[in-house]
Amino acid sequence: MAPYEALYGRKCRTPLCWDEVGERKLQNVELIEVTTEKVKVIQDRLKVAQDRQKSYANNRRRDLEFQIGDRVFLKISPWKGVIRFRSRGKLNPRYIGSFLILERIGPVAYRLQLPPELKKIHNVFHVSLLKKYVPDPSHALETPPVELREDLTFEVRPVRILDRLEKVLRGKVVPVVKVLWRSDQIEELTWELERFMRKKYPHLFE
Repeated sequence: MAPYEALYGRKCRTPLCWDEVGERKLQNVELIEVTTEKVKVIQDRLKVAQDRQKSYANNRRRDLEFQIGDRVFLKISPWKGVIRFRSRGKLNPRYIGSFLILERIGPVAYRLQLPPELKKIHNVFHVSLLKKYVPDPSHALETPPVELREDLTFEVRPVRILDRLEKVLRGKVVPVVKVLWRSDQIEELTWELERFMRKKYPHLFE
């Protein structure tokens, strides 16, 4: 039985099934009843698995709520123009700010007061992108300017290849390279797929 049929209780309609549909006749009622019971068991187990995954996600999700006048940090991410081989480094995600909350938009979004250099970015953000700022005199730090895209990413450029090794993934040998990325005063080291780096940044291998 195909997964589609188990999930939806019917066969997937493909071009092979687009012939003339005539009158159906039930020839084996017992087999149909057994199949129906199995489909019901599969659907129940799928529902249990979905509910379990939902509960895991809800346990990790933070119930954040801010007040007008609070100050928050805004989460941003580096953009490298390559397909990620591994998760981002421990320095990510990064936050900028703090910014003043001007308005609450619905239950999970807030409007922020952004500086002129970020005027091209829409100033309403989902609560998952915000982190509460607790005022502290010791936080008087100067951070390097970051040119943000509209999707809250900033571009980092590869400086050089520092190392190379081969990973075995699903029985295949995959070459990866250790790349030093830089954006203004921000640096980061990550492992990337060699073939994508060669295609995107061939000058690094000369």
